[in-house]
Amino acid sequence: MSAIIDTFIAPLCHESIGILHQDEHLLIIDKPSGLLSLSGKNPLNLDSVHHRLVQQFPGCALVHRLDFGTSGLLVVARNKEINAALCQQFSQRAVRKVYSALLCGHLEKDEGMIDAPIAKDPALFPLMSICAATGKPARSRYRVIERFQQDGTLLPLTRVELTPETGRTHQLRIHCQHLGHPILGCDLYGGRLLPGSEQASRLMLHASQLDFVHPVSGEKINARSESPF
Repeated sequence: MSAIIDTFIAPLCHESIGILHQDEHLLIIDKPSGLLSLSGKNPLNLDSVHHRLVQQFPGCALVHRLDFGTSGLLVVARNKEINAALCQQFSQRAVRKVYSALLCGHLEKDEGMIDAPIAKDPALFPLMSICAATGKPARSRYRVIERFQQDGTLLPLTRVELTPETGRTHQLRIHCQHLGHPILGCDLYGGRLLPGSEQASRLMLHASQLDFVHPVSGEKINARSESPF
């Protein structure tokens, strides 16, 4: 079986990483859109959140990741012990993550649950697929914040709050496509083009809330980052 080759080359990201919280155990950062979470195998994809942070915080590790186009909150462990403790919280689904997104079209319902198993298919790389037979369970909640039309284009959009209950690759993007309302700016699952074939400036998905327990102090951490769109 031939190896999967990722031909994606990330354009330069000139935006800086915002550090919202820093202590001797962990960091909470605000990732810009257009920056890889981890460096790729291709040397042209060296720049990433981890590559930048390890210069300043040697030994740090990303506990979770955000897609290249997604912006927002990430927690970063500063040593192996903290990384293990935080990873355990994620694996036990004790961490609450909430995202802000702009979806194409106007959703009919004000809230709901998307329950659709997600499968990885090497033949479709980098795309994931919805597959009841081979997919892993995946659930995402959505809540409508507002319905509006974009200025200038009159494109119908819905601003939503998305809460994933599982953490599958591309989960929110493929679930929104499955719902019939892809995330605006999504190059993989629809929503990329505006009327007149104008491309959206970015993926309109932002990690806006992150709730977890500090593994050392036991304090409840409720990190917040306002959506830039």
